Amino acid sequence: MSSPIEPGAVPEEKLEFVSSCKLPTPWATFELHAFYDEVADKEHLALALGDVGNGEPVLGRVHSECLTGDGLFSQRCDCGAQLEAALKKIAKEGRGVLFYLRQEGRGIGLLNKIRAYHLQDQGADTVEANERLGFPADMRRYTIVLPMLAHLKITSLRLMTNNPRKVKALEDNGIPVAERIPLIANHNPFNIGYLGTKARKLGHLLPGVGKAGEAPAKVPLDAHDNE
Repeated sequence: MSSPIEPGAVPEEKLEFVSSCKLPTPWATFELHAFYDEVADKEHLALALGDVGNGEPVLGRVHSECLTGDGLFSQRCDCGAQLEAALKKIAKEGRGVLFYLRQEGRGIGLLNKIRAYHLQDQGADTVEANERLGFPADMRRYTIVLPMLAHLKITSLRLMTNNPRKVKALEDNGIPVAERIPLIANHNPFNIGYLGTKARKLGHLLPGVGKAGEAPAKVPLDAHDNE
């Protein structure tokens, strides 16, 4: 039975818990929690493992949807590999949470993401492509996570991310981050230019890519930036 969740300090967020179930994966059986987002008319998920509500910081990831990377195995980004790596890390630790937010393409949506792909195929990078379509570099709402954390009784995250800006955005929105844990996955010839753009323009900490003065590789890029 569904129940409304009070978003506390963020009254504009109207998230409703819908239901939960067991979700067996190759690494562990997670508890899958489903939420409905009235603002965006979308569904969001939380995959939890172990006792996440005991007051101790929880190993976690805030993962934005990437259909091409998560579901279609695209090598243009590192999203699918990060999703798998995060679930494996949580399973190994025996306790953690992964928030799966329906914010494709840093919030521009799937169809606009494909339009951005087209611009990238012509030489634009991931940031330039979004901007040419009239969007800012990042349109995601991290406040969505607040009522999900409250529902799971999580008070602090040990966040798996390479993006210091994500840590700051979460903390600025009242989401405590006790620790940042790097999540390096799937660097390949098709996404090295994309990763370099993330490092140069978006401040990601990615060893070996995006060094100062380094020209971006002329390879296909992805409009999605899950970090």
